[in-house]
Amino acid sequence: MARIVILGAGLSGHTTARYLSLWLGKKHRVTVVSPKPMWNWIPSNIWVGCGQMTVDQVTFPLAPIYHKAGVEFLQARALSTHPEGDASQERPFVRIEFTDPARSGQTEDVDYDFLVNATGPKLNFAGTPGLGPEGGYTVSVCTPEHALEANAQLQACIQAMKKGERRRFVVGTGHGMCTCQGAAFEYLYNIDHELRQAGVRQLGDLTWISNEYELGDFGMGGVHITRGGYITSGKVFGESLMAERGIGWVTRAAVNKIEPGKMHYETLDGTYHELDFDFAMLIPPFAGVGLKAFDKAGADITSEVFAPNGFMKVDADYKPKPYEDWSKHDWPRTYQTPKYKNVFAVGIAFAPPHPISKVMLSPNGTQISPTPPRTGMPSAAIGKAVAANIRDLVKGKIKEPVYTASMGEMGAACVASTGSDIFNGTAATMTVFPVVPDYETYPEYGRDMNLTFGEIGLAGHWMKWILHYVFMYQAKLKPGWSILPD
Repeated sequence: MARIVILGAGLSGHTTARYLSLWLGKKHRVTVVSPKPMWNWIPSNIWVGCGQMTVDQVTFPLAPIYHKAGVEFLQARALSTHPEGDASQERPFVRIEFTDPARSGQTEDVDYDFLVNATGPKLNFAGTPGLGPEGGYTVSVCTPEHALEANAQLQACIQAMKKGERRRFVVGTGHGMCTCQGAAFEYLYNIDHELRQAGVRQLGDLTWISNEYELGDFGMGGVHITRGGYITSGKVFGESLMAERGIGWVTRAAVNKIEPGKMHYETLDGTYHELDFDFAMLIPPFAGVGLKAFDKAGADITSEVFAPNGFMKVDADYKPKPYEDWSKHDWPRTYQTPKYKNVFAVGIAFAPPHPISKVMLSPNGTQISPTPPRTGMPSAAIGKAVAANIRDLVKGKIKEPVYTASMGEMGAACVASTGSDIFNGTAATMTVFPVVPDYETYPEYGRDMNLTFGEIGLAGHWMKWILHYVFMYQAKLKPGWSILPD
């Protein structure tokens, strides 16, 4: 019997776990370690953050689902990995600390035959002084609890506006190296929608602030899309959406300090500015969760296993190279770690070889450019590919991973919807193929223009609404879940 341990139960980790439970059954042991007892469909936190959905609609308890699937669930956080075992134990193991109230603070060593690091990111609010809902002056939609607080503050602003008071809203990225601009982008449009629904939009000043070089970069090095039969840039697409709704924007900006009602930022030209706000939702930078690694003798090998940002090194090309030499071939395909062939990293937990957008530095040396996105569809595809490789390795069908999920060979779709009512809303829908530009295959734009397009309308809104329920159904392992798209 093989034991597969998965650290993390987010989108990628949960995808890996549910496919392994399906493919391996009870002949082998699948263990999921997660510090939180609930699963969260993060894209719909946007709707919690504006009062369109409840926390119960975007979460569910993991333990009953895993019990039904024959998966062992340990509510705990991983402290360290020991891929060679140690002096007292030959088998590789991870050391965990329980967060389950019944065993809180207790530690345990969990041995494994295969390890999947799906820990996701640390929300590094501390990377910018004053950022975040916990000890800072901005709100967040990164967790359901954060989104609830964001909605409470949003509704307070709306009530003040109904009394004739003006309010300033700022949404975007809270650091020069943030990713996940799409989540902030969608939340901004939901705020605009809510203000219009409440009849107070004329009293709201909305501003987008981002580390993107131009609107529509989204950490993907910019994009050209097919829209209405012609090709346009993501910049034109993004700016038109903003202009149509009366939203201002600031790009090439690194927020470096936040005080009550005021944010300070530097722009790529090296100048410093201030922006006043009554309500601000800024995405934090991401970092690894702080896992350590030790060899058999107990020596710290964290720097060999993890990149400086705390994400795990996999089968990517990490050699430094100029932007002009970046290639889709730099990106991982199997997500197997180079030193330990029974260890994989999926979703946000793996270390990218470099950004997708060109690294930009201000004259002051501040990096102001997005780090690469790895959420949503790519995370699910990576998790499924790793599960397939582990399945066949366990069964002895293969000796090396054969299933791949390179971001240079896969597409992604983003649906930025406003409102959750099926008859009252709209959406900006954009698909990109591939995520990492491939100028060898598509020399003009780096992407297949038949599969890279953008549209605005009610149909995309319906798609987002339907996808919420489809993915929640699938994640709960309801009948027929495996035939639904990931």
